[in-house]
Amino acid sequence: MTAVQDRQQATDVELNIGGMTCAACARRVERALNKMDGVRASVNYATERAVVTGLEPSRAQQAVDLVVKAGYEARVRDESEDEWSEASTRRRITSLRRRLAVAAILTIPLMDLTIFLALVPEMRFAGWELLAIALALPVVTWCAWPFHRATFRNLRFGMVSMDTLVSLGIIASFGWACVTLLTGFDPGDGYWLGFGTTPAGANSVYLDVAAGMTTFQLAGRYFETRSRRRAADVLDALGKLAAPYARVVRDGAEVVVPTGKLVLGERIIVLPGETIPTDGTVVEGRAAIDTASVTGEPVPTEVRSGDAVVGGTIDTDGRLVVEVTAVGAHTQLAQMTALAEQAQERKARIQRLVDRIVSWFVPVVIALAIVVGLAWAFSGASANRAIGVAIAVLIIACPCALGLATPTALMVGVGRGASLGVLVRGQDAFEASGGIDTVVLDKTGTLTAGEMSVDHIEIVTGERADALRYAAAIELGSEHAIAQAIVTAVRDEGIEPNVADELSVMSGLGAQGTVNGSPVLIGSPRLMAEQGIDIADSVAQIISTEQDAGRTVVVLAVDGQVTAIFALTDALKPSAAKAVRQLHKLGLRVVLLTGDHERAAQAVAQQLGIDEVRADVLPAQKAEVISALQADGRSVAMVGDGINDAAALAQADLGMAVATGTDIALRSADIILVRDRLTVIPDAIRLSRATLRTIRGNLVWAFGYNIAAIPIAAAGLLNPLIAAAAMSLSSVLVVTNSLRLRKAGSDRG
Repeated sequence: MTAVQDRQQATDVELNIGGMTCAACARRVERALNKMDGVRASVNYATERAVVTGLEPSRAQQAVDLVVKAGYEARVRDESEDEWSEASTRRRITSLRRRLAVAAILTIPLMDLTIFLALVPEMRFAGWELLAIALALPVVTWCAWPFHRATFRNLRFGMVSMDTLVSLGIIASFGWACVTLLTGFDPGDGYWLGFGTTPAGANSVYLDVAAGMTTFQLAGRYFETRSRRRAADVLDALGKLAAPYARVVRDGAEVVVPTGKLVLGERIIVLPGETIPTDGTVVEGRAAIDTASVTGEPVPTEVRSGDAVVGGTIDTDGRLVVEVTAVGAHTQLAQMTALAEQAQERKARIQRLVDRIVSWFVPVVIALAIVVGLAWAFSGASANRAIGVAIAVLIIACPCALGLATPTALMVGVGRGASLGVLVRGQDAFEASGGIDTVVLDKTGTLTAGEMSVDHIEIVTGERADALRYAAAIELGSEHAIAQAIVTAVRDEGIEPNVADELSVMSGLGAQGTVNGSPVLIGSPRLMAEQGIDIADSVAQIISTEQDAGRTVVVLAVDGQVTAIFALTDALKPSAAKAVRQLHKLGLRVVLLTGDHERAAQAVAQQLGIDEVRADVLPAQKAEVISALQADGRSVAMVGDGINDAAALAQADLGMAVATGTDIALRSADIILVRDRLTVIPDAIRLSRATLRTIRGNLVWAFGYNIAAIPIAAAGLLNPLIAAAAMSLSSVLVVTNSLRLRKAGSDRG
């Protein structure tokens, strides 16, 4: 392959990263990868993945080597399996659990020993100092090795991380204790067990601080890693819904093959209780399909011959023969999984700010700890006191919680969304949701089923059969729902359309052409007015009556005269009214956006309880309506499904596309709504708001914790042991708070 060909094939390469222990590690890996020419890398600490954009396939190993050189594990991610990543996490959890167990077993008697000998000096025996050191040594070396290893690795590259603060605190505590115990140096009053000062003769025992700090840090890291694994499981659950095998009919016999080996057009057998392995169309059988795992729809949907089914859903009660219509990455489940994973790659503005803060925070804290320790020493404090305060500052300031605040909440929020039938494309969608005050709902295909049908036909002049033949001739080649409904109605009367010549379409208005030498125009009353077609008062009265009833009116004109009026209906989705009520309950203004006439739109709005209507809007004008609402100071969410909604979805502050819509609409949206029920719209907004609140709450806690704790420690009011426990607890609280999102979003009201 030539270099030019290789560059043309440049794409996104995903790497699984192992060995990261904090957000600073993720930033370090990111910097290492960004040194490669022509690429842009983004590393997510929560998911332990890196996305390298613009990387030629032949350079993937180079990216892996750069990560390894930086001191971390890496492997090119295979989307079909994540065993390497999961195994790496399991090994880490197992290692942390073992080290934590040993640390706790040795720290408890060590603390008991130091307490007892501190309170009862006469019980001190020869060599008690060596015994205390012997108990502490395995804790501060082998148990604390993950912190020391990360520190040594970082120092090789002239960098520091949160592990550096922990390692320095442990080494300083243990080293100071050894010096004073073994030399007999009297350093003055110090701490013991986290409270008060140590009695004379035992005032140098900082071993409890070193061992206790290690134990607390290991406990925090262990529970944090487990919690992050649980958060990742919420997201990964979507990708694990696919059935690994399929029962396929080949050469007249049923054989079981891996799902990945299926080909388009093959017929598969799905028995009751089995998961449908891929997308397809039912060709035989009837069954109730449980789609809750994919779309969040709580009630099973009945399917029969001709109905489409989605891979990952469950056949509950019947035998089905399904013709495969999509395989591999083209299935809906695979695309949903890909979107959920891509959401992890997009960093919000606040996360980029946090990453920058973390990168300089650690060296500042180290410098601050040194300055505070020296200040205490020069102010006349004892050596023990000065070192204790410095260690407390060093430990309490670890910004671990800060690095976890945003990515863990995002990961759980995206995973929860997938289970609700809400696919969030990125963190920026959550950010946008926070300020939304107006929701604009497209009518056709969003609030309605999008299946237009002709309610009745009024013939104004001429023969009915001729009028219907003319109308169908113009609409025959169109894929528009109105055109198809008219053609269907004509054919239902046993009439075959004529062939139209010089056919042209006027977007959002109608179409015109020539049939048997006669000019034919069909479309909205507005189109008739624009083309100068005279509409008699009696015809205008018919049009007005139909529009007042909420029906869509299409007028047929032949040779410049109105010939027929078609009144069409599009049934509202059963969940539309409930969705609007819930949006109002959330304090949102709801706007109905449609190309229909004002009276028809008002009739629909009245049924749904919508107060604000934008009618007679052409497809090209929808984005202008959104822009006008924004100019009025509104923050707008747009919900649509068609090609003509794409520009409006992109213009809106938050674009939400119905998954049954076109690919163009889906690509323009920030959030994709998979579930058929419209209540997924308020569910999506509730989830977005809850995720954003969680992210903000996490950041407020993380920032507030550091801002409040550092001055307290610098003032000498915080023992190093308590500082270690508080810092560990802070990270665990942030992750635990994020896990609360697993129940966010739904509302039965």
